[in-house]
Amino acid sequence: MMTDQELIDLCSADKERGFAQLMRTFREPIYWHIRRMVVSHSDAEDVFQEVWVNVYRYIGRFEGASSLKTWLYRIATNEALRFIDKAAAHRHESESELLLGKLEASEYVDFDNEVLIRLQKAIIGLPDKQRLVFNMRYYDDLSYEEISAITGSSVQTLKTNYHYAKEKIKDCILNG
Repeated sequence: MMTDQELIDLCSADKERGFAQLMRTFREPIYWHIRRMVVSHSDAEDVFQEVWVNVYRYIGRFEGASSLKTWLYRIATNEALRFIDKAAAHRHESESELLLGKLEASEYVDFDNEVLIRLQKAIIGLPDKQRLVFNMRYYDDLSYEEISAITGSSVQTLKTNYHYAKEKIKDCILNG
């Protein structure tokens, strides 16, 4: 795998080739990060496309203050949050109601797996920051420092949010 600097150098020397390599390297984790945030596959594809348009447009402005992975996750997170806010406002629903409706309408969810459904509903029912931190820490296996760089929250705040998220999820799964 190429280092951040090698990817940036490749993007500087040949933007098309560099961007293609960047996509090959980060396509899957970025898609799944977005998908967990917006729930719906078709919504995830829309946000995913917007993320990569922005990456292509702004890759020349990447300053290296964070890792390339963190920079990409920040763009993906911001685009997904913007999408959710806009969709919820348009439908006059809370974000949780919107995402729960997307989960229930999904053709990709195994509704026979009751524990998985409870887990997904518990995650969707979390406050926004807890949901975001839980997904990035649990599913994306990001460090608190990486999540801090993405969200702008302190590490201690993130640890607290993650702890409360875990407790709420555990309670929801055990107590229905």
